Formats: sequence, structure tokens, C-alpha cells
Amino acid sequence: MPKTISRYLRAHHDDTATAVAAFTSDATVTDDGRTYQGAAAIEQWLNRSATEFTYTIELTEAQQTDPTHYVATHHLEGNFPGGSVDLRYQFSLRDDLIERLVIEP
Repeated sequence: MPKTISRYLRAHHDDTATAVAAFTSDATVTDDGRTYQGAAAIEQWLNRSATEFTYTIELTEAQQTDPTHYVATHHLEGNFPGGSVDLRYQFSLRDDLIERLVIEP
């Protein structure tokens, strides 16, 4: 994984400022059927998702699909509906920053 993605993955659960800094200013995140555009919306999404549920997250697979696209699969277990899920974090990069992130099962 590129350093930007690794930095985001380490920070997204407990260091919102570092996680947001990994994105372009006009980035989009799609998670749970909702899309968040721009740094302010992404910051709100990170703050909400960090406190909404308690869970553990484990990286189970990582791959580069082309020069600017990467997929990181994570296994989550916690107190959210269903209790466990495998999620694919699909990253698109621009100028070494995350331009787009789509999270889906």
C-alpha cells in the first residue's frame, strides 16, 4: 500500500486530523450507501463512524489493481448490526492523496 493509504488506515479510527490530511480537498467517500464530498464532510463522517460503534478491525488482504487504484479488505467485529463483516476499502489516488474511497461488503 502507498504511504498515504497506510497513514489513513492507521489514523482513521482515532486521529481524524491525520486521516483527513490523506485526502484531496475535493475527495469523496462512499460508505453505507452515503457519499461525503470534501474535507469537512469527510471529517464529520470520520468523527461519527469512530464513535457510533465499538469494533476491532483487521487488514486481511491488500492489492493494487492499477497504478492509482488499491483495495484493502478488512474484517470488522463489534457491536454493530450483524456483529462481523468483511469490508473492501477501494481507494483511488491523485497526486499521492486519496481522491476517492468506496467502502462496501
